[in-house]
Amino acid sequence: MSRIAQKMQTLQQQGRRALIPYIAAGDPEPWITVPLMHALVKHGADILELGVPFSDPMADGPVIQRAAERALKHKISLTKVLAMVREFRDKDKTTPVVLMGYLNPVEVMGYERFAKEAAAAGADGVLTVDLPPEEAKTFQAAMKQHEIDTIFLLAPTSPAERIQIIAKAASGFIYYVSLRGVTGAANLDVREVAAKLKEIRAHTKLPLGVGFGIGSPEAAAQVAEFADAVIVGSAVVRRMEEMAANPDKILTEVPAFIARLREAMDRATQTPTSATGATR
Repeated sequence: MSRIAQKMQTLQQQGRRALIPYIAAGDPEPWITVPLMHALVKHGADILELGVPFSDPMADGPVIQRAAERALKHKISLTKVLAMVREFRDKDKTTPVVLMGYLNPVEVMGYERFAKEAAAAGADGVLTVDLPPEEAKTFQAAMKQHEIDTIFLLAPTSPAERIQIIAKAASGFIYYVSLRGVTGAANLDVREVAAKLKEIRAHTKLPLGVGFGIGSPEAAAQVAEFADAVIVGSAVVRRMEEMAANPDKILTEVPAFIARLREAMDRATQTPTSATGATR
């Protein structure tokens, strides 16, 4: 059983939901990434989503685009990101790490080499946002050989046929994009998301994580009532950006934000029935 599957199973047994914060590796300074990863786990993160900076992040909004730009100024590469994962694993053997990014750096390295080095570093999953499952067979074969989960996206506009394809291809969990648009968008419609997750559950037993548009403890708590995981990206990265000139503060302020999300999520899931009427 993969670290992701084990973590999700443990949380389900506890009646809790996974909290998955996203940070861009190397943002705003390379030295801060690994200490921040440890601090996020200490304050309530269950799985870490580590962004691989890319020069053309088409699925990301301005906040995460700027994070990638800051990281790339420090020449953060895929190889350096894997080195950060390896350093994190020296002290943390259990927290799952998902690499999120775009296909180009992986293709440059080569699927087999990437899978081998990512597994050796201690990565548990990979989400390449611009790789559809129809074109991912060779990629998936390499990941499966090295026991790395391949995570795919579903959107509000995904029809039943698309849901079936993703459900068959994915492992670890499925990432549901709760909004139409890029990361950092607003106006999360909780009832709409709950209804879509109910539809998706008819096609898969994989855990469902919800991301995009979750920027507060209140929103995280609402989503935790019907999702298996709450994924928070732009709200985390925005706080990091605000403290970029004083990065030491990031190591206290950002984990404190994660602790508030964790507390709100746990409080919400202690109630037997969600406010949306959705059941799990």
